[in-house]
Amino acid sequence: MNKILLVDDNNEIVANLTEFLMSEGFSVKSASGQTEAIRLAEEEHFDIVLLDVSLSEGNGFAVCSAIKKSSGTPVIFLTASGDEFSTVTGFDLGADDYISKPFRPRELVSRIKNILRLTGNTGSVTQLGDVTVDTVRGTANRNGQDLFLSALEYRLLLVFINNRGTVLSRTKLLESIWDIAGEFVNDNTLTVYIKRLREKIEKDPQNPAIIKTVRGLGYRVD
Repeated sequence: MNKILLVDDNNEIVANLTEFLMSEGFSVKSASGQTEAIRLAEEEHFDIVLLDVSLSEGNGFAVCSAIKKSSGTPVIFLTASGDEFSTVTGFDLGADDYISKPFRPRELVSRIKNILRLTGNTGSVTQLGDVTVDTVRGTANRNGQDLFLSALEYRLLLVFINNRGTVLSRTKLLESIWDIAGEFVNDNTLTVYIKRLREKIEKDPQNPAIIKTVRGLGYRVD
């Protein structure tokens, strides 16, 4: 699973973009200022950095320069500063791409995947027992056999993958799959989809080893 560092001081943008990117199979961490962003980049490995120019503390140019000197991690600038100076400065510092706000989320994902392909950072395969999930291709299979997940089943599986080790309440799961369903998803529907997903990915759906029930709390994938 590709890991993204999102650096932006707009809390609403961070929340919305994080949710969208996680639904697309990415792992996301965020920072609002220069110092925090550079610290995270030094302490953890990221496959790509999404970086705003204007930050609550410091600026994106300094973050880009520090990241390129220490690790060479790909950087995409996301900014409302669409002037020529900002664009040229970003590329001069080694930025890999530049996209102006407001942007279309799916265009951003396409550009992210393109940069990851070009740099070889395509860590898109996640293993759950004997189930292999490729978040770039959007496939899930067991022992080479396609599991033919529906869009909602796949989205539900991605939610679990992006929250491995965390107990997810039924309310949280309902919130996560609401928009892709295109219709009201109630508690009974969620039960049906978890049952269907288990039937496809578990060796023994009656005794699940991947999606575990945490009584009174919800579900967890380790």
